[in-house]
Amino acid sequence: MTRCRLCGSAALASVVDLGATPPCESFLAADQLDLPEPAYPLHLRVCTDCWLAQIPPLITPEETFKEYAYFSSYSTSWVEHARTFVADAVQRVGLGTDGSEAFVVEVASNDGYLLKHVVDRGIRCLGIEPSVNVGAAARDAGVPTLTEFLSPDTGSAVRAEHGPADLVVANNVYAHIPDVVGFTQGLRALVADDGWVSIEVQHLLTLIEENQYDTIYHEHFQYYTVASAIRALASGGLTLVDVELLPTHGGSIRLWARPAEVAGEPSGKVAEVLDREKAAGLQDLSGYTEFSGRVAKVRRDLLRFLIEAAERGETVVGYGAPGKGNTLLNHCGIRPDLLSYTVDRNPYKHGRFTPGTRIPILAPERIAADKPDYVLVLPWNLRAELTEQLSFVHEWGGRLVFPIPELSIVEVKR
Repeated sequence: MTRCRLCGSAALASVVDLGATPPCESFLAADQLDLPEPAYPLHLRVCTDCWLAQIPPLITPEETFKEYAYFSSYSTSWVEHARTFVADAVQRVGLGTDGSEAFVVEVASNDGYLLKHVVDRGIRCLGIEPSVNVGAAARDAGVPTLTEFLSPDTGSAVRAEHGPADLVVANNVYAHIPDVVGFTQGLRALVADDGWVSIEVQHLLTLIEENQYDTIYHEHFQYYTVASAIRALASGGLTLVDVELLPTHGGSIRLWARPAEVAGEPSGKVAEVLDREKAAGLQDLSGYTEFSGRVAKVRRDLLRFLIEAAERGETVVGYGAPGKGNTLLNHCGIRPDLLSYTVDRNPYKHGRFTPGTRIPILAPERIAADKPDYVLVLPWNLRAELTEQLSFVHEWGGRLVFPIPELSIVEVKR
């Protein structure tokens, strides 16, 4: 990668180099374990002209998303987050309140986890989801879903067939597309001339401040501040009018945008968050220089804990097989000798193995059967939810381990 994918500048500075890893969602079947496995560099850089943080587009969305292992509905807290969002958005945007028929489109709608709440309210909607398998699950759940990637042409075709959308939702997808300009133009093609676009994406500010380096993986092509998001939205004719700070995924931003012609002045919250980013040094290189050293410490601390536990004869297993966990496992070089297996609620992953590190993925019931000394929680962003779900490990004196933002060993109680 020699030029910024947003502004075209060649002024790219290194933030952290995580070596080479396989794509984080390419879970292996048993008959693939003796076959070659591709790995790609994972090197985060930031453009010092527009301040978009990015990795090289070494894999394509088509490789990742035609069949996808992630189903949003398996996270209880995420489903509740979606339900709350829909209720709030109906009020904010005034969907159907004037007696007219409203229309909502969600891009990267996954298994219908969000739009099912729209369907339940009797509001017309459509999901646009590229993954065949999760899109089929959405349709089975009663959510109309188009199997397609968003592009300007796709957006125009949907608009021509279904009409313009009063609200376009794009949660946890704005980082997943290398053609950020074309994708943004697709959003503009979908939305009505007086409509709204809502985007949720991880906030680079918390990624840096909280050492969340495991959320850097090949599916995430770019990492946004509000400042760089304003520039990205403008590339497609959208203007940021408001921003919300969310706790999801360790710290996200919800961007509310409208077509530039009707946007008006942004809220005071936009200026407030821009000031926070500037104070953190994210509009100059000062905020990035120490990140690599903090990443190295996370790695050393986790490996030291796992090695010492193994030497004491204690057992450590994992909970969850998220994409972020595979960045962590590969960067740390963790293999089954240090983490004998991990479990996941998603049955799609059962019997498979983590990419690169070849750690078996089993059903969650295995933890209670084996009674390990420690459970390493890989989706650390769900700490409150999983601490409650895993409270039963206290029955045999087991403890939970959270690797990020720093190593934390927790004794759980009922």
